[in-house]
Amino acid sequence: MNSITRRDFLRVTALAAGSAGLLPALTGCRTAQPASTRLRIRGANEDIRVAVVGFGGRGKNHIEEFNNMPGVRLAALCDVDQEILEREAKKFQGRSQPIQTYTDIRKLLENPDLDVVSIATPNHWHSLGALWSIQAGKDVYLEKPVSHNVFEGRKVVEAARKYGRIVQTGTQGRSNAALRQAYAWIHEGHLGKIKIARGLCYKRRASIGKVDGPQPIPPNIDYDLWCGPALKLPLMRKKLHYDWHWVWNTGNGDMGNQGIHEMDKSRWALGKAALSPRVFSIGGRLGYVDDGETANTQMVVHDYGDALLIFEVRGLPARTGATGMDKYRGEDIGQVIECEGGYVSAATAFDNDGKEIKKFSEKGDNHFVNFIKAVRSRRKEDLNADILQGHLSSALCHTGNISYRLGRQMDPDELHEAVKHDAAAQETLARMEEHLAANGVDLKATKLSIGPTLRMDPKTERFIGNAKANALLTRNYRKPFVVSEKV
Repeated sequence: MNSITRRDFLRVTALAAGSAGLLPALTGCRTAQPASTRLRIRGANEDIRVAVVGFGGRGKNHIEEFNNMPGVRLAALCDVDQEILEREAKKFQGRSQPIQTYTDIRKLLENPDLDVVSIATPNHWHSLGALWSIQAGKDVYLEKPVSHNVFEGRKVVEAARKYGRIVQTGTQGRSNAALRQAYAWIHEGHLGKIKIARGLCYKRRASIGKVDGPQPIPPNIDYDLWCGPALKLPLMRKKLHYDWHWVWNTGNGDMGNQGIHEMDKSRWALGKAALSPRVFSIGGRLGYVDDGETANTQMVVHDYGDALLIFEVRGLPARTGATGMDKYRGEDIGQVIECEGGYVSAATAFDNDGKEIKKFSEKGDNHFVNFIKAVRSRRKEDLNADILQGHLSSALCHTGNISYRLGRQMDPDELHEAVKHDAAAQETLARMEEHLAANGVDLKATKLSIGPTLRMDPKTERFIGNAKANALLTRNYRKPFVVSEKV
């Protein structure tokens, strides 16, 4: 692979210098004046005022982190679910800390006194919420994945650069100093050439159930706002919240949920600052029949030419009736960097016989603290997870899912024939089949799907010669919630 010195790796930690997007741009939400004229740099002793948007899940951690951080004041909360909004706002009653509340992010962004917007909405709102916030002159902490599709993620990068905003991706593994040390050590050549950076998301995902028809929308939710840029479809699952992850209209499966963390760390280890030129996926939603659409068992192979990035998703347990999950070289949720002379699992190096060679344990900044430091310095280089890094890793999840969505079902023999020239894919597929067999899945009756091998131009971030795949790089946006081509 391309040589990266230890000094370079530690300084930029694979910060992408290029990969400028050609994908089209977007218009913003209504702002009274250009964001650049409203820039306010706060002094070292002045509080950074933060709003958190979306806290039915991960956003509660955002509230806790910012609310307990010196030099930061949590000033506003926004959620389309009135019950969730009132529940969190009540926690601030009786304190000498006034909190403004909003259900519509557009109203929140009209508040000129806010410096930072921290976004933890469902995936389909991530990019648009960030774009509107950037255009309104706010810095942004944006949960992973930073996008629902490749196009809109690139637009957030373009907007952050155009308006000079600080945008941190919520891939907190980038603030893990031990991993930074471990990956720099690999690039010094201690284990030889990297062959495979393998990301793992072996995380139990039970059935979400199956409904007979459209479900009622809870009266405390503004469903039009909840859908935002996604299609406003009847609710065809039992739970509106969280289970949106497993429906393509709003989620990206576990590739874009837990998996994005491990995808990001795997790409970080490779030192790659662009999308892969070649990708294909095999998988299925197996072991139960429910209202979910995304794969619960999946493998994605990203081929960079000089190294592979392979990602594995398993939502079923180690075997029927088990409570635990499979492990690969000691990991179930994590990454294993496989080299000629050994491998690194988490932040520990082993030789090829599994004997520990070296353990890395350096502590790093809290990811939210790192973001606030960069907000004060006004230097995107101070971020551990700048938006460009978040876009590239999120886009690898999306391109893998695109191959899967364009796939067709095959018998096991056909699958093996399709990957017979790819030793790493053969090995990964064989372990996947063993896992499914242990869960009682008959692959002749319930078949896996294999997607086409897609070739991409990393400079344009578009597929070569595949119109169907390119169509899935973006979506049809629902007015007025539009990510347009001009930022």
